[in-house]
Amino acid sequence: MYTLNNPILTGFNPDPSMCRQGEDYYIATSTFEWFPGVRIYHSRDLKNWSLVSTPLDRVSMLDMKGNPDSGGIWAPCLSYADGQFWLLYTDVKIVDSPWKNGRNFLVTAPSIEGPWSEPIPMGNGGFDPSLYHEDDGRKFYIYRPWGPRHHSNPHNTIVMQEYFPQTQRLSPERKTLFTGTPLSYTEGAHIYRKDGWYYLLVAEGGTSYEHAVVVLRAKTLEGPYELHPDVTMMTSWHLPENPLQKSGHGSLLETHTGEWYMAYLTSRPQRLPGIPLLASGGRGYCVLGRETGIARITWRDGWPYVEGGKHAQLTVPGPQMTESHAIAQPTWRDDFDADTLDPELQTLRIPFDSTLGSLSARPGFLRLHGHDSLNSTFTQSTVARRWQHFAFRAETRMEFAPQHFQQSAGITCYYNTKNWSYCFVDYEEGLGRTLKVIQLNHNVPSWPLHEQPILVPENAQSVWLRVDVDRLVYRYSYSFDGEAWQTVPIVYEAWKLSDDYIGGRGFFTGAFVGLHCEDISGDGCYADFDYFSYAPVAE
Repeated sequence: MYTLNNPILTGFNPDPSMCRQGEDYYIATSTFEWFPGVRIYHSRDLKNWSLVSTPLDRVSMLDMKGNPDSGGIWAPCLSYADGQFWLLYTDVKIVDSPWKNGRNFLVTAPSIEGPWSEPIPMGNGGFDPSLYHEDDGRKFYIYRPWGPRHHSNPHNTIVMQEYFPQTQRLSPERKTLFTGTPLSYTEGAHIYRKDGWYYLLVAEGGTSYEHAVVVLRAKTLEGPYELHPDVTMMTSWHLPENPLQKSGHGSLLETHTGEWYMAYLTSRPQRLPGIPLLASGGRGYCVLGRETGIARITWRDGWPYVEGGKHAQLTVPGPQMTESHAIAQPTWRDDFDADTLDPELQTLRIPFDSTLGSLSARPGFLRLHGHDSLNSTFTQSTVARRWQHFAFRAETRMEFAPQHFQQSAGITCYYNTKNWSYCFVDYEEGLGRTLKVIQLNHNVPSWPLHEQPILVPENAQSVWLRVDVDRLVYRYSYSFDGEAWQTVPIVYEAWKLSDDYIGGRGFFTGAFVGLHCEDISGDGCYADFDYFSYAPVAE
């Protein structure tokens, strides 16, 4: 038996939904405002996972232009039945309001790679939908409703409707399955069947440090459901020193070898020196966002338990199956030689198409056309990837010839439209090209090099840009020849690109590093990027 190491999916990969097709295992995770929507990972041993599908890759499936920060794709549910994959998802359009508003859809595919069908509307009155496939072929749609008569909390009802795939309709009859425990924020419901019992698995406690998994069971699908003897099946709230926190939002699975596991979301907080662990109710700052962990499940007296204790654990016994060849994790690099972007790269809200840029206009380069600023929720030319390590270096070489002060291009460390930093080249009348940095911190800007920008030599055809992240801080550097590097004399706080620092009602994603080009002059500009690399630093 080999060991599974948590988290199994590092960096921003929350709300895992796990399913199996024969001896192949899949996990779907939330992507929120990042396009394409939903990321699906594959494994043959529950240890080594690779990205195999990003199914919501057409505007007809996912139209997020204008979506708010932390809107978009919430908690997809992936299942396999009747010879095809079924994927439910919510596209959230309103976040910062007394009640949220989203649209639920269903798509199907004969294989995980697709082709995925056009979306089937499943109603707008709830979120975190899932689909239970009964043995007799019937389908049941489970979700948490929301609306004007109740705010996000304490309304915690889980509702079920029958779904008729032949007519693509839901039954108007709704059955309430559960109204929550005092932990509140009941959501993320899934139903499973084992040994004559129906098990209802839900997330509670919110998605921060008090997060938990709660399980119930019943002899019939409609209930009544009784609570687990321990109420919470998983949580790390009782262990503030545990390295894996915020554990909750689980998804159960039985392996082809008859063993049970649960995927769940978790985070790894970094603590600030000199600040007490529980200061202000927090336990640190999770710059890598909400990640995916896995737990081994044992059954006692007809109830599931997390093996080794209900808290998230760094190592877990693996299943009784052959361990796959380990998937190498070398330094990542995209030289932009392919016809499409590397799957690790995503855009904000809209697809990468001829509006945003091109991979063919100049072969071997990514061309980004200048559009909106980094604080826009509409047409923004940003191509980025997740932070997956506490320490790493990201680098690019750029060719850019701005002609106006409203044109810029460079490298960014980004959380959302109100929290980011940007190291860029622009144009100053009387000076020519200059290099600057800007930060938006809770929507408050600062320009430390505004009065004394760094001049770009007239004969410099290229500008190399780099960011070095070292746990709690990061720094930008630049070079005009690719060899002599200079550090920008500004130290940025990495922990300010975390869910915990952002707070409010839109703190569900994670830090990204990416390439950006903007032009609000209306004159038109573009920047060419030769490569983009990301190299973890040994800690």
